[in-house]
Amino acid sequence: MSDTAAPSRSKAAKKPAPAKSAAKPTAAKAALTLSSKNYSSWSLRGWLLARFSGIPFAEVMVSPDDADARKELLLLAPSIRVPCLTHEGAKVWNTLAIAQYLDEVRPDAGLMPKDRIARAHCRSVSGEMNSGFANLRSALPMNLKARHPGYKIWAGAQPDIDRIVEIWTECLATYGGPWLFGAQRTMADAMFAPVVTRFLTYDAKLNKPCFGYCQTVMAMPEMKEWVAAAKLEPDDIEELDMDF
Repeated sequence: MSDTAAPSRSKAAKKPAPAKSAAKPTAAKAALTLSSKNYSSWSLRGWLLARFSGIPFAEVMVSPDDADARKELLLLAPSIRVPCLTHEGAKVWNTLAIAQYLDEVRPDAGLMPKDRIARAHCRSVSGEMNSGFANLRSALPMNLKARHPGYKIWAGAQPDIDRIVEIWTECLATYGGPWLFGAQRTMADAMFAPVVTRFLTYDAKLNKPCFGYCQTVMAMPEMKEWVAAAKLEPDDIEELDMDF
């Protein structure tokens, strides 16, 4: 046996702790400024467009008591700036502009048809809704809490109703339904959704295909969610709570 002492066993070296992986940055949500869910047809359009696109967004509500919001709801504003979408540095107002922007950033969402001619048609009817039908807007304001069976529609609004029925009937016949441009919801369905609510509120007389389209729109989970929220709104705007 050797007189040399056996070397002491060295302590096992500790393994370095695994480096913590850097937290993945979460994508910033878009923000969508909205006004009244009961009265604001523009807000509904923008909200549906955002939901159809699948983009995550936070709602920023502007009180109907806000002076600018009231002007827009009462059709007294020179330009409609609610809803307003902010997303990755972009600020977009006007529902048609929002629709086109979302189609650019979410091209696979199907906000416009794939076919070139159908896309042109979709743009055209959406643009017509965006800028036209002033008599319909003033005579039949959106009010999701109200129902007026047998309501006598002002003669000045009837041509607007007739034109919308013409648009819907042509689209449903051309593309086969159940949506205006076929099996996929598009920007056109979001643009005309508030008109659907007006037709039901004021008991507008519609042909069978158009009435069926109204039922399809109102059955959307998104519409059910919006209407439920609208009915919980405490705020009333006397000028829009028409006395019938």
